[in-house]
Amino acid sequence: MRQKNWRFIITGIVMILGAGGFFLYMGTMMPSSNDPAGMMQEVGQVSGVVAGIALALLIFGVIGKKA
Repeated sequence: MRQKNWRFIITGIVMILGAGGFFLYMGTMMPSSNDPAGMMQEVGQVSGVVAGIALALLIFGVIGKKA
């Protein structure tokens, strides 16, 4: 039987929420930027990478470890 790794699951959820919050927060700063499209490209890439790492953590956490 495998045990869920709750540390990975909680960290993954927090990271996904943080990536979404970062994206939305930076979206409010976009109008004051000199290059809004470039800024949102960078913000989207960073948010995507963080969300991808978080998704991997969630998967590993749900799969778990051997008891």
